[in-house]
Amino acid sequence: MLTLKQIRDDRAFALERLAVKGVDAAAALDRIEQLDDSRKALQAKLDANLAQQNANAKEIGQLFKAGKQAEAAAAKEKTAALKEVSKQLEEKLKQTEGELNEIIVTLPNFPHSSVPQGKTAADNVIVRTGGETPELGAGALPHWELASKYDIIDFELGVKLTGAGFPVYKGQGAALQRALIAFFLDNNTSAGYTEVMPPLMVNEASGFGTGQLPDKEGQMYHATVDNFYLIPTAEVPVTNIYRDVIINESDFPIKLTAYTPCFRREAGSYGKDVRGLNRLHQFDKVEIVQIAHPETSYEALEGMVKHVESIVQKLELPYRILRLCGGDMSFTSALTFDFEVFSAAQQRWLEVSSVSNFESFQANRLKLRYRDANKKTRLAHTLNGSSLALPRIVAALLENNQTPEGIRIPKALVPYTRFEMIK
Repeated sequence: MLTLKQIRDDRAFALERLAVKGVDAAAALDRIEQLDDSRKALQAKLDANLAQQNANAKEIGQLFKAGKQAEAAAAKEKTAALKEVSKQLEEKLKQTEGELNEIIVTLPNFPHSSVPQGKTAADNVIVRTGGETPELGAGALPHWELASKYDIIDFELGVKLTGAGFPVYKGQGAALQRALIAFFLDNNTSAGYTEVMPPLMVNEASGFGTGQLPDKEGQMYHATVDNFYLIPTAEVPVTNIYRDVIINESDFPIKLTAYTPCFRREAGSYGKDVRGLNRLHQFDKVEIVQIAHPETSYEALEGMVKHVESIVQKLELPYRILRLCGGDMSFTSALTFDFEVFSAAQQRWLEVSSVSNFESFQANRLKLRYRDANKKTRLAHTLNGSSLALPRIVAALLENNQTPEGIRIPKALVPYTRFEMIK
């Protein structure tokens, strides 16, 4: 959530930054300024009224001591009237603050100055590429046909048990999933991330804290009886570990990693681009999260990008890293780098990771602060990234490594799968 200081200090800058994300915020900023001015005026009146009440209370005590009963009674009546005014002012102040917050939470984060202009994925900028694209022979199969051929993923059984987008992994397919999760976690913990195992359901406060609510409410599975949400990513529970927490400056950086299943409704998704593993309602993902000092958060972001890149390289997959344009960024992000791997059988790029710096946007919602050297509390910066999401990684591994003998497992993964080929 943006702070009032960010919004009001430089109106022209706020409008320009939000426009990069395709948001015309002029009307919203006008209303925010009006409400903030009203809030300040109401607070001033309330403070003055409360001060007068306190002064009257002292006066009443002195009058009673002096035996001036009639004057004391008159002063008590004035105080009662003041209390009624205070009650009305408090109610108006509460309503004004509520409306003010309702508008502020609809505004996305300011994009970083390096974010390119653009409205869609076509406007994203390629930062760098790596790996070699395999040359597949005639008759190469897409991963959903390979899954059937080698009996490692059953999409139809998933439809029977739950519905489309809930595949069942079998045999070597299940072993490959388990191997990738362990491989990713080991790489992350070796890089200094502490592993945690969070709940798979969160409350409304957690969803709000990381920005999924109210922005993505329709994309989350909602257990209505208990008002819990199935997590769309481990980012939500892991980052919320530090909700309403004040940390010491010496605690930076805080680095956490977690494996969880993830659940997304993906409403409206259909067509050839969502076949097989390309888009699921339930999928496995390993996440990395950092809580960083504001002065070093972009160094942390660079380190996270390099870390994810090193894992993709170990998997021997052709990849590219994109700097997302304003129109393709998330509501909460200030700067995002996407990783895509090339699917040789489908002849298309598949997104497998997003690595983002949210600056203080999430921290303001979370009330996540740190105490600086002067003992003042300030908002921390939060970052997160997929390290990595499994479905499209698996799709690319199956397609790119298919041979007449079977599907080859990358060398770095063999100690985890304990087999070199899927046959």
